[in-house]
Amino acid sequence: MFDIQEELKKLPDHPGVYLMHDARDVIIYIGKAVSLRNRVRQYFQSSRNKGPKIEKMVTHIARFEYILTDSELEALVLECNLIKEHRPKYNTMLKDDKTYPYIKVTLGEAYPRVLFSRQMKKDKSRYYGPYTSAGAVKDTIELIRKLYRLRSCSRVLPRDTGKERPCLNYHIHQCPAPCQGYVSQEQYREQVRQALDFLNGKYDPVLRELEEKMRASAAEMDFEKAAEYRDLLASVKQIAQKQKITDFDGEDRDIIALAMDDRDAVVQVFFVRQGRLIGREHFHVTIGNEDTPREVLSTFMRQYYAGTPFIPREIMLQMEIDDAEVVGRWLTSRRGQKVHIRVPKKGSREKLVELAARNAQMVLTQDREKIRREEGRTIGAVREVADWLKLGYVRRMEAYDISNINGFETVGSMVVYEKGKPCRSDYRRFRLRTVAGPDDYASMREVLTRRFTHGMEERERNREKNLGEEYGSFTRFPDLILMDGGRGQVNIALQVLDELGLEIPVCGMVKDDHHRTRGLYYNNMEISIDTHSEGFRLITRIQDEAHRFAIEYHRSLRSREQVHSVLDDIPGIGPERRKALMRTYESLDAIREADVDSLRAVPSMNERAAVSVYRFFHPVREDGTEDT
Repeated sequence: MFDIQEELKKLPDHPGVYLMHDARDVIIYIGKAVSLRNRVRQYFQSSRNKGPKIEKMVTHIARFEYILTDSELEALVLECNLIKEHRPKYNTMLKDDKTYPYIKVTLGEAYPRVLFSRQMKKDKSRYYGPYTSAGAVKDTIELIRKLYRLRSCSRVLPRDTGKERPCLNYHIHQCPAPCQGYVSQEQYREQVRQALDFLNGKYDPVLRELEEKMRASAAEMDFEKAAEYRDLLASVKQIAQKQKITDFDGEDRDIIALAMDDRDAVVQVFFVRQGRLIGREHFHVTIGNEDTPREVLSTFMRQYYAGTPFIPREIMLQMEIDDAEVVGRWLTSRRGQKVHIRVPKKGSREKLVELAARNAQMVLTQDREKIRREEGRTIGAVREVADWLKLGYVRRMEAYDISNINGFETVGSMVVYEKGKPCRSDYRRFRLRTVAGPDDYASMREVLTRRFTHGMEERERNREKNLGEEYGSFTRFPDLILMDGGRGQVNIALQVLDELGLEIPVCGMVKDDHHRTRGLYYNNMEISIDTHSEGFRLITRIQDEAHRFAIEYHRSLRSREQVHSVLDDIPGIGPERRKALMRTYESLDAIREADVDSLRAVPSMNERAAVSVYRFFHPVREDGTEDT
């Protein structure tokens, strides 16, 4: 058994990374330290003010381990990698895990292409970005292909030259067909060079050329072509206009600012590439009450730059961070060139940082209002339902429904809502085993018995393995069961729970003559509910979801059965021959009445298959006569 106090005595006075595990051996916290001995001991000293999040985390620590490093910088790198891999519960976490789009020019190919990419690899290609809008990147790529007539196919050239006909782009004059050898590498490379100039921001030559072509086409009365050049000209002007926010000296920079309250934080990042502000993005960060803005900003930088392939030469921050020197050295090692972390104090750079901070505050305010409305639809609605039923606490609700058509393939559904939101990973479907015919009560009894028996068995296995009792989805029992029906369904559920020794509130969703929820049946009485309330809307959503989930499963089973054809049961008849028979004959009866010669004439059929079909429908009795 792991003795925490004894292991604390063994900690080295050395840089490294420590990992905290809970009773299930799940990593719940990862941190770095200049001195593992001093840092890890702090968590277990009662005299220290650790803050509520860390206090709670410490109560769950069953053991810890650590990894030694040679320096604080190595510890920072390792910490970033481990947090990204394990995403521990109690670390301040960057919620967004985004990959950003790049424009990739495959200069390593004989005939380069301009492609969309979400990864920047160490190859012979040239990358532009990252950009914040995938749509804008795709529009830009399409425009470049039109302007410079670059290929978009995946053929390997010159190996595949002449092997296939040119594609549609050649015929509509958007590609010179290098796949046919219609353009030399030198000519094609010149088009690529012009495209690279465009991506580097040299728009003036393109604008002049397009305007000249537009005027020339108009002079030749080719108005369709002139309109095409006009549209291209407008697109290029729009792109050029977006790049007009220029500052500084053509460098790549990220501008980072933060807004936070006691519960949430938003980090805003402005992307400056080659001196142009090309976009911005915001990120939500989970925080604890004791987290300071400096700590949140430092944590964000480590997690964000551990996951992005591009690191700019300069990063401008809203405030100083405590470990700026270590973070700077780490970023420099990742980039391969010096990275400067600065906090501007005056001028246009300070104003851009202030702009980023105002944007972050705006997002935080707007999202707080959005969260408030969402909580009204979810947590607030659950609270209303609990008040109607006079229940003190409701977090998890499970709803059940049965679906069948005249007893065919009866199925049951279980949907789960937690804090008013669907928890789809815990949804379950049941194919009935013991019930024959359309008996909804017996079907519901089987579904509920199987669900809770399974959960109780899992709980027992967890106890034997010293795991948490609710380790696993079936072991987590609901605070309220919702039945798609009134008194009858509720009584069935209560009987099952009583037989299993469980006490869980059960409520029926009572419907009117139009199959709409009108009230709740609970404790042998119908409770009227406000049909304009969020609680009513939640009940309706849950009822519709349980019904949808059951019907969807039932439909999939029916489709599976109906796809099966009697022809599939004939020896020697596979999918191709079955299709040929169905195309040749109007009905199954026509196939049954056909003779061997007619069957042999069907495409893909041979003598043996024709005889097999004929004998399937005309088996021979023991006395040698055919069974007609």
